[in-house]
This record gives sequence, structure tokens and C-alpha cells, in this order.
Amino acid sequence: MTVQELKTELAQRYPYRIELHAHTRPASVCSEISPKELVDTYKALCYHGIVVTNHFVYQYDSMSKEEYLDFCLHDFEETEKYGEEQGMKAYLGAEIRFTDSCNDYLVFGVDRNILSEIYDLLPYGFENFRKQCELPNSVLVQAHPMRNGCEPVDPLLLDGVEVYNMHPGHNSRVGLAALYAGKTDRLIVTAGSDYHHPKKNHEGLAAIRTTHLPNDSFELAGLLRNKNYLLEIAGNHFIIP
Repeated sequence: MTVQELKTELAQRYPYRIELHAHTRPASVCSEISPKELVDTYKALCYHGIVVTNHFVYQYDSMSKEEYLDFCLHDFEETEKYGEEQGMKAYLGAEIRFTDSCNDYLVFGVDRNILSEIYDLLPYGFENFRKQCELPNSVLVQAHPMRNGCEPVDPLLLDGVEVYNMHPGHNSRVGLAALYAGKTDRLIVTAGSDYHHPKKNHEGLAAIRTTHLPNDSFELAGLLRNKNYLLEIAGNHFIIP
């Protein structure tokens, strides 16, 4: 079997493509992509699903917790509604940051109640969060751990590592991230485009390929835990995580 034949067979066995890391505005102030634009962009790239992982940080004075949850979830709900109309599955995720560092963590397998619980712990640091908050049906992944300003945490506190962060504006040092993730075979390895901006050619730079399309965020988390997926980079490079 040639390499191309193997790639064709893998693509047939894992036909569904899901983006694990994408941001929309206004929920992520650094994004220039509306929910509708996100769906249209990924539909044109033949993706089947998108995880909306907008930034989720502690609000000191600007709004109440419930107002902030409404604000964050509105973008996801718009994406989900328009995605249904266009045949694109949207999943709720979040990129959370605690007040004790500049580290970011992607959470899959979430809903409003879980985000509410996470929010209450954001001011008290990551290690305290891991002691206080049990997330048996979720997956917690450190995003781009080797990027400038970030520090890799104890792997025992994580479910996984975003090794392949493909944002073109940052050096995520994917080789070092791969070494870090390889410290234990327990860790889940993910890839994401970290999509924020149009016309910078980083839409659809990463995907996971799956045998089926999960029904919701929790099924997606279960799929990641079972490690029954492939990573795809730039549309034609496959990685076995």
C-alpha cells in the first residue's frame, strides 16, 4: 500500500472533520469572526462540526456572572442555530483563564451549569480549581502550553494538551509541546486552528477526523477520551495522536 492509498483509506474510515478551537465576536474580543461567518467559512472547507471555544475570564466589575454567561452563550447559540440551517454541527466549548497566570485551558463537555461552576473558581487559581471542581464528563486540555507567556503545568492536572495550535501569529513550539504531552501516554493530544481572523489563511488549518459526528459537547468529550480520532493538519497531513 502506498502512502497515498493509506491516507485515502484513513480519510474513508474517519470521514468527519471537526474544528476544536475557534473564536467568534463579540464574545471573544480578539476575534474578527461573527457566528455566521464562522459557519459559512467552515462549511466552504467541508467541515462537519465546529467547537466554539470563546475566551472565558473573570469579570471584576463590568457585568454580573449571569450577564456574562448570557453574553458568552449568545455567540454559541447563534452559531448553533445558523449551523443547523446550514448542516453544520456546533459544539459548546470554552477557553478559560484563571487570574493566577496567562495560561489558557480548553474545556470540552460543558454547558451553562458547568461554566457557572468554573466561573466561581476563576479568581482562585488553576490548582485550586482542579481540587474543587470535578468534571467527570468533561475534558480539560492546556492550550498552546509552550507559547510565550504560558507555562506548562503538571501533566497530572490535565486530561490533554493542545500540541498542534496553528495560529499563525504565535509561536506555539509544537515540537516542545509534543515532548511535553509525551511525558505520559495518558494525555489526550489535540489540534486546533485557533481561528480568529479572516484573510490570514489559518481557517481550517487543523481538525480532528472521526468515525461519527458526536451529538453534543459531552459526546465530543467522550470521543476525545476514547482517543478514537485522527489529527489533520492543513487538509492533507494526518497524525495519529
